[in-house]
Amino acid sequence: MTYYPVFLNLKGKKAVIVGGGRVAERKVLVLLRAGADVTVVSPSLTGRLLKEQAKKTIRHVPRGFRRDDLKGAFLAIAATDSPEINRQVAQRAPALVNVVDVPLECNFIAPSIIKRGDLTVAISTGGISPALAKTVRKELEMIYGPEFSGYLKFLKGIRVKALEEISHKGRRERFLKSLASQKTLDILRSKGLDEVKKTVLRKLQGLKPS
Repeated sequence: MTYYPVFLNLKGKKAVIVGGGRVAERKVLVLLRAGADVTVVSPSLTGRLLKEQAKKTIRHVPRGFRRDDLKGAFLAIAATDSPEINRQVAQRAPALVNVVDVPLECNFIAPSIIKRGDLTVAISTGGISPALAKTVRKELEMIYGPEFSGYLKFLKGIRVKALEEISHKGRRERFLKSLASQKTLDILRSKGLDEVKKTVLRKLQGLKPS
C-alpha cells in the first residue's frame, strides 16, 4: 500500500482514543502535544492518563466503546486489546482512523518521529516493519541532536533580520541558503550552538550596507 505523507494541524480538533492502556497513553500524549482536543473512551486508564484527566487535559468516558463516541471526531485511534472492538472503531470512524498494529484497517498510519523543537522527522516503512522504522529513527537521533532545536529558534529571528537588512536580493538569497549549508551544520555539530550563532551573525554584519 502506498501512503501520502502529510503533517496535520490538529489544534482544537476532536481526537477520540478508544482504549486506556500503555499504547493508548503514548498516542494520547503525542496528540496533546499537537494541540488536539482528546477524548479517551475506556473503562480504566493508566496512571499517567489519570493524571491528565485530573489536569483536565483530556476528557474520559469511563465505559466501553459506543458508536456515538465517534460523533464529530476528526481523528480516531483504536488501541484496545480486543480485535473486535478495534474493528468496530475502524468501520464506524467518520474520518481519519488508525488501528494500532493493523495497517489494513487504517486509512492513516503513525510514523516513528524525531522532534527537535520545530524540526520534525517522520519515518515510515508503510506499516511493514515498525521495528525497522524505530531503528532508523534512533540512527537519525544521533545525527540530529538537541542542538537543532535551539538553532531553529535562532534561524527564525535571523531570517527576519536578513529580509530587513540585506537589500540586495542575490546576496540575501545566498545568505539564507548558507544557513542550511553542510558547512554551517558541521559547525553546529562540532562547535555548538553559540559558535554557529557567532559565525552567522558575523556573516550577516558583513552583508549589511555600509
